[in-house]
Amino acid sequence: MPQHNLTRAEAQTRAALLSVQSYDITLVLDGQGEDFRSVTRVTFSAEEGAATFIDAITTHVESITLNGEELDPTALVTPGRIELPGLAAENVLTVDARFAYMNTGEGLHRFVDPVDDETYLYTQFEVPDARRVFPVFEQPDLKASFSFTVLAPDHWTVVSNSPTPQAGDAAEPAARLGIDATGLSTWQFAPTPPISSYITAIIAGPYRGVFSSLRSSDGEDVELGVYCRASLFEHLDADDILDITRAGFEFYERIFGTPYPFEKYDQLFVPEFNAGAMENAGAVTFLENYVFRSRPTRAMVERRAVTILHELAHMWFGDLVTMRWWNDLWLNESFAEFMSTLATAEATEFTDAWTTFATLEKAWAYRQDQLPSTHPIVAPIEDLADVEVNFDGITYAKGASVLKQLVAWVGREEFFTGVQRYFESHAWSNTELSDLMVELAEASGRDLSAWTALWLEESGVTLMRPRLERAADGTVSALSIEQTPVELPGQPVPSLRPQRMGVGLYSLGTDGIFARTEFHEIDIDGPTAQVPLTGTGGTGAERAGTGHAGVEAAPVVVVVNDADLAYAKVRFDELSLRTAMEHLSGFTDSLTQLMVLSTVWDMVRDGELSARAYIDMLCTHLPAVTHSTGLLVQMRQLTTALTAYLPPADRPQARAQVAAALQRMMHAAPAGSDQQLQFFQGFTAHACTPEQLDELAAVLDGQDEPLPGLSLDTDLRWSVVVALAAAGRLDAAGVERWLAEDDTATGRRSAQTALAAPATPEAKSTAFTRLVDDRSLPNATAQAIARGFRLGLETESGEPVAALAPLEPFAAEYFDRVAGWWETRTLEIAQLFTLELYPPASQSTVIATRAWLQSHPAAPKGLLRLMRENLDTAERTLRCQAAAGS
Repeated sequence: MPQHNLTRAEAQTRAALLSVQSYDITLVLDGQGEDFRSVTRVTFSAEEGAATFIDAITTHVESITLNGEELDPTALVTPGRIELPGLAAENVLTVDARFAYMNTGEGLHRFVDPVDDETYLYTQFEVPDARRVFPVFEQPDLKASFSFTVLAPDHWTVVSNSPTPQAGDAAEPAARLGIDATGLSTWQFAPTPPISSYITAIIAGPYRGVFSSLRSSDGEDVELGVYCRASLFEHLDADDILDITRAGFEFYERIFGTPYPFEKYDQLFVPEFNAGAMENAGAVTFLENYVFRSRPTRAMVERRAVTILHELAHMWFGDLVTMRWWNDLWLNESFAEFMSTLATAEATEFTDAWTTFATLEKAWAYRQDQLPSTHPIVAPIEDLADVEVNFDGITYAKGASVLKQLVAWVGREEFFTGVQRYFESHAWSNTELSDLMVELAEASGRDLSAWTALWLEESGVTLMRPRLERAADGTVSALSIEQTPVELPGQPVPSLRPQRMGVGLYSLGTDGIFARTEFHEIDIDGPTAQVPLTGTGGTGAERAGTGHAGVEAAPVVVVVNDADLAYAKVRFDELSLRTAMEHLSGFTDSLTQLMVLSTVWDMVRDGELSARAYIDMLCTHLPAVTHSTGLLVQMRQLTTALTAYLPPADRPQARAQVAAALQRMMHAAPAGSDQQLQFFQGFTAHACTPEQLDELAAVLDGQDEPLPGLSLDTDLRWSVVVALAAAGRLDAAGVERWLAEDDTATGRRSAQTALAAPATPEAKSTAFTRLVDDRSLPNATAQAIARGFRLGLETESGEPVAALAPLEPFAAEYFDRVAGWWETRTLEIAQLFTLELYPPASQSTVIATRAWLQSHPAAPKGLLRLMRENLDTAERTLRCQAAAGS
C-alpha cells in the first residue's frame, strides 16, 4: 500500500479556497472482511467556480454527490484523492465508499484477541491517516465540527471525541444504508467543537472501562473513563491512572488559567499501538504496555505518568490551539514534553522528574542533534514526507529543554501569563511561531526575536569544556568555560548561543564520598566565560553547608553543566575525568551522578574514550546508581557498548564479565528492590557462559527461585525464554511449550522474538522471509520478529550469519529491497524495516550504504533521511570500535 503525499503549497492553496463547517460521518464497523463502509457528508464554503480535492485512501468509491449532482467516481478518484470540480460558494459533498481495515497501526487498526477471539478497533490518524477512514481535507488548519454515527455489534463499546451516547436501535440507519441490522446497535455522537481531523478518533470493541468524574475549574463536571481489552482488565490499575489524571487537571487548569476545553476525558489502552500515546481530543489512546500484567520497573511507572500528563497537556497545546502547518509541530510536542515533566515533578510522587528528563529525553535530543538530519526546532516542512519522520528528539526533547531555559529567562509568572493570553486569543484556531512569541514578549517585556532566531530557528549543539589552573597544593586558582560549536558536514555551524550554566567543584572525602565545595551559575555568551571562584582552601563542604566531614581541601572534580541548566555537550578536564570514573560511587546526588555518566558516555560515542573503560566503570559502580530511569539508561548503554562499540573479537569475554558482574549485583541488591529487578533483567540479557545459562535454565524450569523478593512473573519469564533461545539452549518446541502457558497477544509476540533469536541461518532466514513477504503480519508482530532477528546477527568473529538459499546475504537483500518497501508499504512498516533490518556496522555496510545513497538520489525524502542516519550510526560505531581496540 503506497504512501500519498501532500505539499505545504497545496495545503496553503486549498486553505485559501475553503472554509469547512462540518463532517457527518457514518461508519459500519462489524470487524469482518477486509474493509468497512464509510458514508461522509461534508459541508464547506469555497471560492465559486474553483476546483480542489479531498483526501481519501479507499478500496472502492460507490458514489460521489456534490451539491445534489451525482459525479462519476471513475473520472474523479485518483490515488489518495477525490477531485472536486466546479465548486459553489456553499457546498455539500457526500461520499459513499469503502476503506480498508489496517494491521499497521495506521487508519482504522483491527486486532483479534487470541484469548477470547474478540475484535478490537481503534483509529490512529496523525499525521495524515483520517483519510484512511473517511474523505477529509487532511490538513490541520481546516478545522471543522465532526459528528460520528457508528453501527457496530451490540455487545461492543464505542468511544469517540464527544461523550458516548446510549446505544440505540440500528434498524432505521441500517435501512437507510440498505444493510441488515441484525446484531448491530447505533451510537450517534454529538458534534465536536471545531478541531483538526488528525485528533478525531473512533475506538470500538468489547473494551471494559472504569469511570469517575472531576469538577473542572469552570464548575463543569468532566466525566472520566479508563478502558482496556477485556482480557487485560484484571491488570488495569485505573485508580493510579485516575489519580495522576486528576493531579494533571488541577495543575494545568491552574497554571494555564484556562479550563479543560472538552466535555469528557477518556483514556484507552489499545493493542498493537505504534507510539506511546495519541492526543485525540477527549479520547486519548495509549500503548497497552502501560497496563502492567507483570511487575514494572519504577522507570516504567514514571514513564506512564509522564505520558499521561503529556497527552493531557495536548488538550490545550495541540487540540484547543493547533499549529497551522507541521513546521510548527513543536508548538504541540515541545510544550507537551516540557509541561508533562513540570507537572510530573510538581504534582506527582515523581519529584525528581527533571533528573529523568536530563538522563533520558535530553540524551535523545543530543543524539538527534548530532545526526546529519538535524534541523531547527521550528523545522522546514515542505510536505507530509518531511513531517512523518520528524517526530524526533529535537521536536520533543530539545524543544522542551529550550522552553525550560526560556521560562527561567523571562520568569515563570510572565511565561504562563503569556501562555494564558495565547489560549484566550487563539482558542479553537490555528497558530504559528509568531503568535506565541508575541504573547510571551508582551507578558515578559522582553524582545524575544534574537532568542527565537538562535534557539528555535537554528540547529545544532555546542560543546562546553573547563579550562582551569591549579596551584601547587592542588587547589583551583582559575577556572573558565570554553564554548565551541559541534560542526557537522553539510550543516550550518551552530552559533555560540547565550545560556546559563551551573559549574560544580567537588572534593573527595576520606570516606570516598564527594562533597560539592562550590557551585556557580554563570552566563556564557560567546567562546569563554569566567567562573568566579570563592575559595581555594579550607573545608569546602562546610562552606557549602553540607555538614560533610573529612573533605580534602582541593576540589578534584569539576562538573560542567551541574544541575543541568544548559543545553550543551560537556567535557571534563583530565583529572576530573579520571577521578569521577574511579570514584563514581562517591556521587550521592542522582542528578550530578547521572550528569557525570552522561558525559562519560558522550565521550565513548565520540570515540574519545574506550567502550571498555565505560564497561569496567559500570561493572564496579553500577550498584551506586539508584535512580530507576538512570539505571535503565545505563543498562541500555551497556548493551550498546557490548554489542556495537566493542570490536567483535572482544565481545565474548566482555559479555561474560558483564553478566558475572550483574549476577553479583542482583544477589547483593536489596530483596524486592527496583535495582534487583533491573540487574536480573540485565543478567538475563547478557548471560553467555555455560554456568550462567545453566542458572537461567534452572530458574525457568522452576528448580531455583530467581532471587529472594523477585518472582518469575509472566513477562520476566519470557525474557529468560528469549535469552535461552538466543543461546541455543531452548528449541522451537521448548518455546511453544511456554507459549501454551501464556497464549495471549503479548505471549505470541514474545514467542516470535524467541523463535527469531537463535544465531543460526535457519532462524534468521525464516524471520527475514516472514517479515518481508508476509503482509498479514500485524505491526507489533513484525516488531517482535525484527527484535529477535537483530539478536545474534553476527558471529563471534564479526561475520554476519549466513542466509539460506534462495536468499542472498541479508545485507544484499536489504539494499536490494529497501526502496521497494517505501513504494509498497505504509510508512510505519517501511520505517520499521529500514531501521531494524539494516545490517550490523562494518566497513562493507558503510560502503554499501554510501553506494545506495549515491545511486538513489530521487528516493523518498523520509527514506533518504533514515539511510543517512543509518550511515552516520554505522560510521560512529566503527570509530568507537577503533577507539576500544586501540
